[in-house]
Amino acid sequence: MKPLDLVIRLEWAIVALAAVIFYGSTGISWWLFGLLILAPDLSMSGYLAGPRVGALAYNALHILIVPVLLLLGGHMWGNTAAMAVALIWIAHIAIDRALGYGLKLPTGFQNTHLGRIGHKARTAKENQSLTRSPG
Repeated sequence: MKPLDLVIRLEWAIVALAAVIFYGSTGISWWLFGLLILAPDLSMSGYLAGPRVGALAYNALHILIVPVLLLLGGHMWGNTAAMAVALIWIAHIAIDRALGYGLKLPTGFQNTHLGRIGHKARTAKENQSLTRSPG
């Protein structure tokens, strides 16, 4: 692993830790945290319809746009439950990134924006060819 990759993973680990600490300050039960922490991974069921649909479903629940907006909305309107759900979601995404799991490419589950995951890591040239859109 390159030093910069390690720094980026460390940053995501700190984001995950911050989300968990802020979740604790909401006063919402830790049971909810345990129940929902893996919920975004239910989107992997989209792969039953093929890699394109799977990547779209997975990525829809693994980008920060919606949970951050939910967190901000919950804060603005004093909705602690919305903030708690957003923090769980953010923690999930941050843990995934800290472990090296990125957004999925439509070419297959193992192909991510961070590179190939699994037993057969690809070279930089192979990863670059995966990110190019056809035609």
